[in-house]
Amino acid sequence: QVQLVESGGGLVQPGGSLRLSCVASESIFSINVMGWYRQAPGKQRDFVADIASGGTTNYANSVKGRFTISRDNAKNTVYLQMNALKPEDTAVYYCYAVRNGNLNWGQGTQVTVSP
Repeated sequence: QVQLVESGGGLVQPGGSLRLSCVASESIFSINVMGWYRQAPGKQRDFVADIASGGTTNYANSVKGRFTISRDNAKNTVYLQMNALKPEDTAVYYCYAVRNGNLNWGQGTQVTVSP
C-alpha cells in the first residue's frame, strides 16, 4: 500500500495561487496514475486532475486553464499548481494513486479561498 502525504493548503484570497504537493512513500515509477480530488462541505468528492505515468494529464472542466498537475519521479511527488483561485475552489483536496488496480488516498489538505 502506498502512503500519500499532502501539503501546501491554506487560506488565500480570490485570484491568488497555491501549490499542493503529494509525496508518496515509495517510488512512483510503478504508479499508473496519480491525481487529485476535492470535497467541499456537504458535497461529494469530485475529480480535479490526474497524470499518468507517461505524462498524460486530465482536468475537470472547472479547473482547466487555471490548474496544472505535474509529477517529479525523482522526488516521488505530484504537484497541483492552482492559479486564479475562486471561492468555489474551497474544499479539502485529496491526493490519490492507482497502482496495479489498487487505489490509495492521502489524508487531505484544506484549501480556503476567501477575501
